Amino acid sequence: MPDAKATGTGRARSPRRRTVSIATALVLAVAAGTGVAAQSGLLSFADPCADAPVRLDLAASPDIAPALRAIADRARQDRVTTDGHCLDVRVEARENYQVAAALADGSGTPGYQVWVPDSDVWVERAKGLGDGISLTPAGTVATSPVTLATVPTTARTLGWPRKSYTWAELAATATGADGLLLGSADPARSATGLLALSSIAESSRQKGADSDTRTAATAELLTQRVSDTDTRVLETLAQDDSGAEKGNPRRNEAVLLSEQAAFAHNSEGSGSTNLNLFYPTDGAPVLDYPYSLVDETELTTDQSRAAMRFMALLGDEAAYRTLQEHGFRVADTALDPTLVRTAGGLAPQPYDGNDAGPPSSESLQRALGLWTVTVQSARLTTVVDTSGSMAAPVPGRDGQSRMDVTKASLLRALAGFTPEDEIGLWEFATRLDGAKDYRELEKTARLGEPVKGGGTHRDRLSDAFTALKPVPDGDTGLYDTMLAAYREAVATYVSGKFNALVILTDGSNKDDDSISRAELIKRLKTVVDPRRPVPLIAIAVGPDADRDEVDTIARATGGAGYEVSDPAEIQAVMLRAVMLSAGLTGPDSTAADRS
Repeated sequence: MPDAKATGTGRARSPRRRTVSIATALVLAVAAGTGVAAQSGLLSFADPCADAPVRLDLAASPDIAPALRAIADRARQDRVTTDGHCLDVRVEARENYQVAAALADGSGTPGYQVWVPDSDVWVERAKGLGDGISLTPAGTVATSPVTLATVPTTARTLGWPRKSYTWAELAATATGADGLLLGSADPARSATGLLALSSIAESSRQKGADSDTRTAATAELLTQRVSDTDTRVLETLAQDDSGAEKGNPRRNEAVLLSEQAAFAHNSEGSGSTNLNLFYPTDGAPVLDYPYSLVDETELTTDQSRAAMRFMALLGDEAAYRTLQEHGFRVADTALDPTLVRTAGGLAPQPYDGNDAGPPSSESLQRALGLWTVTVQSARLTTVVDTSGSMAAPVPGRDGQSRMDVTKASLLRALAGFTPEDEIGLWEFATRLDGAKDYRELEKTARLGEPVKGGGTHRDRLSDAFTALKPVPDGDTGLYDTMLAAYREAVATYVSGKFNALVILTDGSNKDDDSISRAELIKRLKTVVDPRRPVPLIAIAVGPDADRDEVDTIARATGGAGYEVSDPAEIQAVMLRAVMLSAGLTGPDSTAADRS
């Protein structure tokens, strides 16, 4: 059986295999309700094929699709059966980010019963973007560590193979005065790019450096040389040592790449320069190729058994050999030095060692949030609850109120935006401006824009954040505020930027004179314009807020609701929300689309 969960992200050794008893239990659990495996003929290789084969469609990451297709083809040739029927697995290569978005959207039938992306990052993305099609994890097919790949001349300059680097040191080298021409696949579309960027942030944090600054500098560098997929990033490398290639400003000297991609490149024999790999000493994150059943409740009994049967095949010796021949590492198998040498690794580069923990969801979200706001200017209108309840103290915060902590978090978030980003500020309670529950404090404008009296819009906005205070008798006029702010955001939409409306509230609507929630949702849907997408990002702060309510409302605009127990978490949630929403707003959401 494949390893049930090989999540190690250390120096990329082959992951430890789970015991047979655990793996068998997992298989039976996945097939719950479909009968006992032995009685069903699930494990029968000898039974003749029935007239009608069992068709199983599998969507796979483009890098592993050829290996899985070879295994599926061999199963057909060998007349492998499931429950007495021939196993007919059809493998289609699909971009991971596109599958994740489609599953998260949940509209329509996927057209495949199994998904093997290159990383669990995409499984989490598919779950985290919406109430879409469910996934059942059922094992790990293979692994491949993420590395820095360089052309030989650059490798020699960097001291390969004797000199080793941490991720932070590689980032410092790339962004220094004599920096590298460093390329990457778009971290919004590539797990390799995202894992590397997250590793740089974590490595910088451990070194005591300003991790956000270092990560943002690296992201800024990568935006100038980003490719939309892992396949295309290889096309940016210098093809040889000629002066023409070296002098071509569009050619990269180094790229963030998986070991398997380097193996495939170096194995081609196309005449292009072979790559050398640096494996960072503080741990190479691992692509883990999870095997997931897609919407198990919709699978037929035959399809469930066929999915289990093929998963079992992926754990046999023949499949292991096929995966290794394509440059993948597999469980319970010693690391093949030939694989590493072909990929471009050479001792003493630390390509094998103790596993480290995988990057946390929070670190990945933060890295992708920073990437999003780096590659595309944002236009955000921030609407802050100033009702009386915002004066309530926050437990464990030395007497600080919800408003105090909220303001501090907003100011930290503001520091992460560029002069080209546009930010505005509204406040709301009840009857702040005559009968209105809301008022605009600062227009949504470019942060670097000069203002009368000196300074910039960023300075004015910072002062406005600092001046926010609860209205003693104010209540939560949420519904009318949401509608008015959303109408304004759509009306003032700016093309080419990521537009969003961010609302922070610590309570539910308390304005008896406002429209109802049903009416609010109805009216929001009439304002939504697919040509001017503005997701509403609603953040429920504290124990009195209703996350489910704001989420229901926000989803009417293509946005989502979030919940924080401590206002200090607002900055991180905003970055995560911007990242997730930007991933759903169409073709303007990445640097690769604009290059």
